[in-house]
Amino acid sequence: MTLNAAEEESIEALKKWWDESGKPLATAAIIIFAGYGGWLFWQNGQIAASDAASDLYEEILVLALTEAGVPVTDGERLEILGLTSELMEVHGDTVYAQYGALFAAQQQVANDDLDAAESSLQWILENPLNGLFSSEDEGLALTATLRLGRVVLSKGEAERALALVNNVDPKMFEAGFSELRGDIYVAMDRFLDARDSYVASQEAGSNSEALQMKLDELPVTD
Repeated sequence: MTLNAAEEESIEALKKWWDESGKPLATAAIIIFAGYGGWLFWQNGQIAASDAASDLYEEILVLALTEAGVPVTDGERLEILGLTSELMEVHGDTVYAQYGALFAAQQQVANDDLDAAESSLQWILENPLNGLFSSEDEGLALTATLRLGRVVLSKGEAERALALVNNVDPKMFEAGFSELRGDIYVAMDRFLDARDSYVASQEAGSNSEALQMKLDELPVTD
């Protein structure tokens, strides 16, 4: 079949348009769809990973949250630590791993393994959540810092504990940090400073009977 001059000119114009505009547009469309498909694949992977981390964390909760007065058994403690280790290694960029590390530290303190507890709490502070869809939980960081200060004090390192708490803006945790600061000052025999800190804790909202006992038991000093 032969083509007349008008048809040939139309085909040549289409070829020219395809070379100049069609090919780039098609390439862009392929890139866009490939990118969208890749994003969906990544998102589905993220959801699957989050679900897996959630399942591990739920197992920790079942083991750790016992009835009042019922201690965690040695076997349960080992399971909690094993599950937390998996969370931290495989899903370390999730909030489940950070909260899991809190439970691990709790069990390590109960087992008098203060060095391990310090490492678990320090891991939380050194691995803030700053991914695409997450942000650091400030309350979690302050909780970890407060517990870390208590662990360091329990290790007999009052000066280091004091430096730790004095380097933090406690915000809504003012009562807890002030009480801890008071405990540190007691360990350093700085009883006037301890009294001021305990009073500051009460003024920040703490009405703990244990805190009042600490105040009452402070030595009378001039």
